[in-house]
Amino acid sequence: MRCAQLKLKLQTTTMNTPENAQNSNDRTNDSTTHFGYKTIAEDEKESKVAEVFHSVASKYDIMNDVMSGGMHRLWKFFTINRVAPRPGMKMLDLASGTADLAIAFAKKVGESGEVWATDINESMLRVGRDRLLDKGLVTPVALANAEHLPFADNYFDVVTVAFGLRNMTHKEQALKEMHRVLRPGGRVFVLEFSKVNEFLQKPYDFYSFNVLPKMGELIANDADSYQYLAESIRMHPDQETLKGMMQDAGFEFVKYHNMTFGVCALHEGVKL
Repeated sequence: MRCAQLKLKLQTTTMNTPENAQNSNDRTNDSTTHFGYKTIAEDEKESKVAEVFHSVASKYDIMNDVMSGGMHRLWKFFTINRVAPRPGMKMLDLASGTADLAIAFAKKVGESGEVWATDINESMLRVGRDRLLDKGLVTPVALANAEHLPFADNYFDVVTVAFGLRNMTHKEQALKEMHRVLRPGGRVFVLEFSKVNEFLQKPYDFYSFNVLPKMGELIANDADSYQYLAESIRMHPDQETLKGMMQDAGFEFVKYHNMTFGVCALHEGVKL
């Protein structure tokens, strides 16, 4: 593993789609996109998403535990087991945030491997970097935009993104970049909130729009960011739509695993 800490300041962009339009294209036209349920100018999206994550970075892990009842740890554990990191692997964790996946990967790949933790948000990346160092893991950390990755073609064995794809303005472009930087035979794993089973929809909506913002207000002093979280989940493509987007980006053998009745799903694909 490289013993270096890097910050790469890059050109950036960002994310989403409207309510009841999960199966639509990310862009409504050439100049607007969606921030939760709001339609905004495309060039405003990155800064608005940045504000959300600057605001919640210090309380991010606590809020994840509270709002998911600790389930996010099981979802990530399942993902790590599906990835099955091995010594010598070159791995890229996009939207790494507080670095849960990067920490697990770095412990497995050893000195012969390489794990990059990247995020577009500096506040989140600082938390992730500090957690890596607290674990005694010195691995590259880069401030990078997933839509314009600063890596060579065909470089990584595995690319992962956990709960970050829905925050990207042009998801298709981000998926194409993931495909580009993977070597032939390399695999991509996308863990993201998704479309819940129909029987759970009403209680899930009540929780998302009534309980979750209150939790954000009480714990993180920020109800608006968690209102956005609930809306951004509804805007994200459902399981089948995301599968199709990954296939369009060039991935083969795409499949997904629903978890907790579809609250989230892990999509996998291979670059041939």
